[in-house]
Amino acid sequence: MLAAALILAIGVAAQAGAVDLQGHRGARGLAPENTLAGFRRALEVGVSTLETDLALTRDGVLVLSHDPRLSAALTRDSHGRWLAEDGGGIRELTLQQLAAYDVGRLNPAHRYSAQWPLQAPADGERIPALAELFELARGARSPSGTPIRFNLETKITPNSGIETPEPKHFARVVVDAIRGAGLADRVTVQSFDWRTLLEVRRLAPEVRTACLTIESDRMDTMRSDVTGASPWHAGLRLADHGSIPRLVGAAGCSIWSPFWRNVTAELVADAQSLGLAVVPWTVNEVSEIARLARLNVDGIITDYPDRARQVLETVGAPID
Repeated sequence: MLAAALILAIGVAAQAGAVDLQGHRGARGLAPENTLAGFRRALEVGVSTLETDLALTRDGVLVLSHDPRLSAALTRDSHGRWLAEDGGGIRELTLQQLAAYDVGRLNPAHRYSAQWPLQAPADGERIPALAELFELARGARSPSGTPIRFNLETKITPNSGIETPEPKHFARVVVDAIRGAGLADRVTVQSFDWRTLLEVRRLAPEVRTACLTIESDRMDTMRSDVTGASPWHAGLRLADHGSIPRLVGAAGCSIWSPFWRNVTAELVADAQSLGLAVVPWTVNEVSEIARLARLNVDGIITDYPDRARQVLETVGAPID
């Protein structure tokens, strides 16, 4: 089936340019998400960027977690028992307390596990600190020989409340961690909630930011409220700028990361004409990887970096 899709991909994605291949949450389709095992798997496949999510513990440590609370789909306690429901908030726990939980496999009884039939377990994996990820990949290189990059998402929403840090504090802690690791030239900070991105730009103009967007039935960060602005966009109004790429530019982002279903040739051309890189998320199907490569997007965020790399190599798109 993959071979047939690759044959099709050759026909529709010829002359594709270089692509930044980003492993989503490490390599969620292949190994436990946001774990060191998952990031090692992504590095073995040959990505150019490791994408992950940030949360902050009670004792002020940045850790890698998509959800603000311990997820029943992923988490076992110190006795090996699955959480019956989503557990304590990351903000309520210290790093030492988090270390008691195992996130090395999917809960087979949870509906989430059915989405990832190819994920190989890695029992004993803990929620890692951001510093551990930096150390893991500090010396790693992409297939092109360039140092591995990091794409860090501040997991915050306009309605997060006390479950996440206040936006300015979140941005400050992230900037301090990036500068402390000496990796400002290898890190991008991304978010759907652009408040943190504007603050990162103010604090550290040397750190690139990526504006995430989605327009779908389940989630729409572009929909405006009574003020004419989306609550996700730090007060910026689409009507004042005329297009999503121009709005992204107004936020100071050098990268636009739209939901893959929202990507069109016209939007890619518009964004790139403004000097923006276009990096869609989360692209898992062979046909869509090929379509986006044909549109000359600058990067692809995927749960299956092995699949994406095979498609990109088949269509002659070098991994940047």
